[in-house]
Amino acid sequence: MKETKKTNPQLRLTLPAAAVQRIRKAGIYCTPSITVEFQQATKRHVLRGRESGGAIKEFGHYVTFCGEGGERLAWLVRPDSLTSNGDHAIVLAPALVSVEALRVEHTYELLIARHELRAAKEGARPRIWSQVVFRGWQGQLPLDLVEKDRSVTGKIAPEFFTRAGEARQLPVQFVEAVHAVTNAVNCRFCFHPHFLVEPRRGTSPIVLPNGKDSLAINDSASGDISGRTNMSDGAQGIECEAQTEATKGEQPMAVTIG
Repeated sequence: MKETKKTNPQLRLTLPAAAVQRIRKAGIYCTPSITVEFQQATKRHVLRGRESGGAIKEFGHYVTFCGEGGERLAWLVRPDSLTSNGDHAIVLAPALVSVEALRVEHTYELLIARHELRAAKEGARPRIWSQVVFRGWQGQLPLDLVEKDRSVTGKIAPEFFTRAGEARQLPVQFVEAVHAVTNAVNCRFCFHPHFLVEPRRGTSPIVLPNGKDSLAINDSASGDISGRTNMSDGAQGIECEAQTEATKGEQPMAVTIG
């Protein structure tokens, strides 16, 4: 029997069905799901993510990936496409951090989550274990980054608040990635990746020698994700074994499009 790929549908922005349909109708295809893949050459499992999405004038939806310290990763494949606002690059790594954003006019939703592989026992197929780093609701950025304020794109992010109206600080190591994804959800008819980068010559993003390696373009080691403590209050871990219908029984966030 064919083995089902392991994915993590829970740790993604939860949108009402009407919002999903409106985004798809606009031709925006953002794919936050991560899968577990097996490398025959090294006999080991890795995570596979797809930087994808884009925007139109009124709204945008995008996801990118980075290392656990916020460093940029090299893509494996950058597919050419006849259409915009779809897949822009594929990344493989033993661990990933997803940065997903939704924009509706000047209002933003943001989710940063860490993902790693954990096996229940030696030799078993690993599961994706994920942890929320930051979740921002109804962030505000009163600029037109699609058109007249394009000069500041990539340098600015929405401001998020607590329910009591106090400003929330973004995790420092992920600020650059949040700037990039803010740019991406304002990139009308997007054809290119905003954070994943071209691999260095003479390196292969397919074969990674050990579990501590990543596809980062700098030389710092990715480290142990489970040992990180620099995350927002109330962070929680989730183990996922197989793909299911996303967020069954979960209260969807309030999103109004159009």
